[in-house]
Amino acid sequence: MTPIDPAKLTADLVRCASVTPTEGGALVLLQALLEDAGFTCWRVDRGKVANLYARWGAKGHSRTFGFNGHTDVVPIGNIDDWTHDPFGAEIVDGVMYGRGTTDMKSGVAAFAAAAIDFVRETPPDGSVVLAITGDEEGDAVDGTIALLDWMDTEGEQLSVCLVGEPTCPNEMGDMMKIGRRGSLTAWFTVTGKQGHAAYPHRANNPIPALARMIDRIASHQLDQGSDHFDASTIAVVTLDTGNPATNVIPAQTKATVNIRFNDLHTGADVSDWLRQEAAKAAEEFGVQIDTEIKISGESFITPPGDLSALVSSAVQAETNRVPEMSTSGGTSDARFVKNHCPVVEFGLVGKSMHQVDEHVEVAHIHQLKNIYSRILRDYFA
Repeated sequence: MTPIDPAKLTADLVRCASVTPTEGGALVLLQALLEDAGFTCWRVDRGKVANLYARWGAKGHSRTFGFNGHTDVVPIGNIDDWTHDPFGAEIVDGVMYGRGTTDMKSGVAAFAAAAIDFVRETPPDGSVVLAITGDEEGDAVDGTIALLDWMDTEGEQLSVCLVGEPTCPNEMGDMMKIGRRGSLTAWFTVTGKQGHAAYPHRANNPIPALARMIDRIASHQLDQGSDHFDASTIAVVTLDTGNPATNVIPAQTKATVNIRFNDLHTGADVSDWLRQEAAKAAEEFGVQIDTEIKISGESFITPPGDLSALVSSAVQAETNRVPEMSTSGGTSDARFVKNHCPVVEFGLVGKSMHQVDEHVEVAHIHQLKNIYSRILRDYFA
């Protein structure tokens, strides 16, 4: 049979306007293609999110290689800023433009094409699974988590998993991810007493309390890094009072802090520290500080071993580069998969993801398919 062209499949997926959480036809397209190749498919939709689980081979096989990815994309922003149709998949000088070309419809197309060709050409002694969500760019509550919940109920099990997110910062093949930092966001609301700016003794200004607390938090060094992680980072992302008057001390002010933490911490530990800082400032200034914290994911690492070596070897064979094993960057759905089985990530160069005129080199899509194909061959050899 004619091999699946991953660039054409990428273009077909990009033309599906699947802005999260809209399905946009992307999973319908993939399901038809996979079923035609002998995969058994299940739609695992939950809430307003569409998800697809596809398996070739028997359930529960001791060797089941899984791919994970997403077809939802971030909004396009201002359409007038684009020089190419964001859902047109236009190719100019060997470069394809469109929302999701990098993050990560090309990755999904590459591993779907690799999986289909592999099971057709050399049916393995084992199973191949594709778990594809429509909720990675959104709240990520009814996406890969829903797939894993369904897998647990149905007795579906992966031996290992590769997430096809963009991982390379500069050149194809220069980085893979063997873990991710944890992430949390804290929202602080400081309430004092409103008053006239000429009579500050009759008010209780919440701004100095917030300023002191935020300075303490932002100046604090959580750690100096660990064996596989850089130092944890603290970023103050908003300070909001919304007071247009120059003669009024406001009653309330707010701030938001985002923290990316390594494996020396848990989300609970960091949350406790933030609440202690808030309580200290509240007592010192006589104000009320309400704290809301959302932990998006805990830090994790898949220790270098057979899986990372398998991926590294395939990348080196196809790109002549040995990928750095990194835990940098933001969060991905690997933070959920790691509770199920060993997981690593490898994908394209991510320079243009989420940007206007997002794009990918067509040659890189074919190269990525070749890497995934080699990984499958080597895993089942």
